[in-house]
Amino acid sequence: MPRALWLLIIGMAVNVTGSSFLWPLNTIYIHDHLGKSLSIAGVVLMLNSAASVIGNLYGGSLFDKIGGYKSIILGISITLSALIGLTFWHGWPAYIIFQIIIGFGTGIIFPSMYAMAGSVWKEGGRKAFNAIYVAQNLGVAIGASLGGIVADYSFEYIFLANTIMYGIFMLIAVFGYKGISSKPAIQVNEISEPLSQTGRKNLYAILILCIGYLLCWVAYVQWQTTIATYTQDINISLTQYSLLWSINGAIIVLGQPLLNGVLKHMAATLKVQILIGIGIFTVSFLIAGNANAFSGFLVAMIILTIGEMFIWPAVPTIAFDLAPKGREGFYQGIVNSTATGGRMIGPLLGGILVDVYSMSVLFYVLIGLFIIAIVTTLAYDRILQTEKKLNVKLS
Repeated sequence: MPRALWLLIIGMAVNVTGSSFLWPLNTIYIHDHLGKSLSIAGVVLMLNSAASVIGNLYGGSLFDKIGGYKSIILGISITLSALIGLTFWHGWPAYIIFQIIIGFGTGIIFPSMYAMAGSVWKEGGRKAFNAIYVAQNLGVAIGASLGGIVADYSFEYIFLANTIMYGIFMLIAVFGYKGISSKPAIQVNEISEPLSQTGRKNLYAILILCIGYLLCWVAYVQWQTTIATYTQDINISLTQYSLLWSINGAIIVLGQPLLNGVLKHMAATLKVQILIGIGIFTVSFLIAGNANAFSGFLVAMIILTIGEMFIWPAVPTIAFDLAPKGREGFYQGIVNSTATGGRMIGPLLGGILVDVYSMSVLFYVLIGLFIIAIVTTLAYDRILQTEKKLNVKLS
């Protein structure tokens, strides 16, 4: 792998390690420490994710206009400022305000990280995106495992640890990213040109694919929200809950190279890879829906992890392949904002379903969402196949 990609991998790992001290425990903190309902917790996380959606789209466009370095520095600066504030003021309603700012700042960062990864190792194909994905989950494994231990001691240090890690990320970005895609790939007045003809069909295709991607994230985020709180209700400790995420990250770091070999041997397309992942997700939630002890959730988490290893790296890879020249950042912004949109809708939907009905109803709804995601994944490239057939006939 190129040296530039290694710098991006290290930065992503540090970034996610910091955020993983807090995000798995967000709902627990709002519900148990601030005394708010699950629905209110869902609203707070929804506002954080809504700000992140705006940040994703803005950050993706910034990458195409001013390059990845300046975009990432801007995003880190905004996030770090909010984290410093959150370290000192984490009561109600200051918690909401800082979460919104953090969402916007982190949203700017991720599209540029992915677009830069694809740009510095184009010949690597899905390998570049797999590497960034593994780095994210290494951060999850480290941050979540330490976060649960620190939270059992004092939640105050969770906010401080997050801030320190982002300070380190800022240093890595300032001194390591300046020479990586520091200039926009195409002039601003040329950016709209690729949207005609094929570019427009590619855009429709990625939007259709992202419908299913969003629904998968709506389900996945329940592990960080409603399922997290439910584990507390059945006397699973914070340390045990955080251990689930540590196992999640460890399996991805150790298992992704093995999975890459299996997929290469199968000669599986990215579309088939996503469909397999959705099927595995379904099995995981069927098990989680019937679990009432730590062992059941552990099995469900292991299966969930295998499913996400199929899905999460595949979608940004497809987006990069479909993106016209000079629109790489914009397409990664769409993908990241879709994932964030799922994280925005998921906590509120899950909180309402559990508060008004029950956990069982929630799991039935989630299975229905996976069925819809399968349909959209099967259909997303139909418009591209139609164009290819038409071109063959014309020739």
